[in-house]
Amino acid sequence: MLNQLITSKTRLRLLIKFFISQANRGYLNGLATEFNESTNSIRKELNHLSEAGYLEKYKDNNKVGYKANINHPMFEILQKVVFKHLGLEDIVEHVLAQIGDVQQIHLIGDYAKGLDSGNIEVMLIGDQLNTTYITNLEEKIESLIDRKVQFIISNRKSTGQESILLFQR
Repeated sequence: MLNQLITSKTRLRLLIKFFISQANRGYLNGLATEFNESTNSIRKELNHLSEAGYLEKYKDNNKVGYKANINHPMFEILQKVVFKHLGLEDIVEHVLAQIGDVQQIHLIGDYAKGLDSGNIEVMLIGDQLNTTYITNLEEKIESLIDRKVQFIISNRKSTGQESILLFQR
């Protein structure tokens, strides 16, 4: 969906990286390595997004870092568009519809780090969750969003794992 509107793959990957979680930050060289692209192409897109006000530059010792500008009037809209592009809204809606007593839904793994790897890992925290439904749900959602989905069921959140809270009761 979004890749038809934004034709630059680098720009799309940067938007996903910074707008999936406002906590994500990055440096030019680190982003180039992470995306396996040249620093020149990353620099060009970072400059465009910074000039438009979507990203903020900040100094960290001798390095220039980048993060999402949460004060930009389009921040929440862009974040929702990124979530919709990745299919995260569909996952939350389907899970809540018939799954049981869900207390929290966390995005973990690559997507929590802002990497569009194609494998979405979702941690469901709750009691007496319908595991049969969850197994069938993975296949349904995968066909809807064209990405691999893996649900991890727990009765509590594991500490130390990077995650993005998608839902909390």
